[in-house]
Amino acid sequence: MRLKYLLIIGGLLLTIAVFSGCSSDTEKEENTAQASSETTNQLWTCGMHPEVILDEPGQCPKCGMDLVPLKQNTGTDKGSDKSKSKSATGERKILYWQAPMNPTEIYDRPGKSKMGMDLIPVYEDQVSSGSSIQIDPVTVQNMGVRTAHVQRIDFSRTIRTVAKVDYNEEKLYTVSSKISGWIEKLYVDYTGKPVRKGQTLLEIYSPELVTTQQEYLLALKNQKMVGESKFASVRDGAQSLLNASRQRLLYWDIPESEINRLQETGVVRKTLRLNSPASGVVIHKNAIDGMFVKEGKDLYQIADLSTVWVLASIYDNEAPWVRTGQTAKIELPYVPGKTLEGKITYIYPYLDEKARDLKIRLEFPNPGLQLKPGMYTNVLIQTPPIKDALVVPVEAVIRSGRRNLVFIAREGGRFEPREVNIGEESDDGKIRIIGGLLGDEEIVISAQFLLDSESRLQEAIQKMLAEKAGKAQKETKKETDMDKSPDKSVEDQEDHSTMEMDQDNSGNEDHDHSTMNMEKDEKPAVKKQADSEMKCGEGKCGGY
Repeated sequence: MRLKYLLIIGGLLLTIAVFSGCSSDTEKEENTAQASSETTNQLWTCGMHPEVILDEPGQCPKCGMDLVPLKQNTGTDKGSDKSKSKSATGERKILYWQAPMNPTEIYDRPGKSKMGMDLIPVYEDQVSSGSSIQIDPVTVQNMGVRTAHVQRIDFSRTIRTVAKVDYNEEKLYTVSSKISGWIEKLYVDYTGKPVRKGQTLLEIYSPELVTTQQEYLLALKNQKMVGESKFASVRDGAQSLLNASRQRLLYWDIPESEINRLQETGVVRKTLRLNSPASGVVIHKNAIDGMFVKEGKDLYQIADLSTVWVLASIYDNEAPWVRTGQTAKIELPYVPGKTLEGKITYIYPYLDEKARDLKIRLEFPNPGLQLKPGMYTNVLIQTPPIKDALVVPVEAVIRSGRRNLVFIAREGGRFEPREVNIGEESDDGKIRIIGGLLGDEEIVISAQFLLDSESRLQEAIQKMLAEKAGKAQKETKKETDMDKSPDKSVEDQEDHSTMEMDQDNSGNEDHDHSTMNMEKDEKPAVKKQADSEMKCGEGKCGGY
């Protein structure tokens, strides 16, 4: 009885030892598999060319430097982030609402997009498991990452540019002769001389003018003679001739006062006086005393400088800020602190082909002729503010040429790249965001290029690992199919042979019966032979 208990206890101890050995072997196999997987997933990169990523050590194909192991984020971070993104009740946290056709059109509440489509929610775990990256806080500090909050302000800017003062083309006047003749007296004899409206500029002697005056006097005398005629046609003819002669003198710019003087005195003047049409300054003079003048020849050009034009140039990206009617100021270079105020009167509809800038025209009053045509001056254009505009620092935007990105700073050292639509820039380093941000985010304003390179690097790693996983899955599936196909053929062969054996057994029952009878007949003979062999073995046979 005691021996029985000892045997039972020994068996139990042996069973426990066997199972513990199996479990330790299993743990060792799992650790070995995990270490081998980590070794297999280890990637290598070049310190000078981070876009070079290989799955084995070696040298960089571009510069020949030894590759260094690449640090990768483990999968536990994503799991923890996903668990954190859920609330205490297990619901997923919605970050914002997005238009299905335009990812940069986002809102902070559900509704309709600009195209009339229902907005779709974007959850925090979608952002965390997407293109966001996670960086160690020490690395973030070493990179010099700085952040700032998105602002909503009244957005405006002041455009500063250089301009040139020019004549007001609407107040330029040309004095020309409508008759041929000789200049007898020249009163305004130099360029730049100021003149008043109605001031006599010169006198021209014209034989044609003398003849026309005499014709007017004859028509006047004839009208007086036939004015009391009984025939109405005669009276009307004389009056028509007088009116035609008078109108001819008016066409030659002879004033009414001069014609009335001629009518009263009957004295013919041999010269025609040309007067100034406006007050201003003579800017061109083609008249010389004694010269012969043909009809239509320009003799003077007079500019009214009470107002001047200021022609300025702005860049094409500043064009959206400028409108006709906006007020502007100019600074006088020779009078520090002195400014004059004017308005934008015209924006030219084309760019300068050489300078690639846009011309605008401003009009300014010119009291005391302080602004001289040809003078350069500084122009300040204060644009009207855009109410409640969403703005970020200019340095926060990464412009790749195809799209514009900003990095959103999340909790736990995570950074999310976000595509945005940008608008105008201000002169204090701000840029307006048209779409892509809500207004309550915290964005990165420095070292975002390093974050962008890290994001691209992790994206390349994920693609490479995905390709490797896909290849491994295909190979595993191929091997599994190959392992299954021989077993199936063997089973088919076994089934086929079994069917044949069944057919043979069912068709040959008589043969089996005869075989059994033959075995019965052979048993005595076999027994006799065995007995004889035993006797020989015992030394009873005659041969030994």
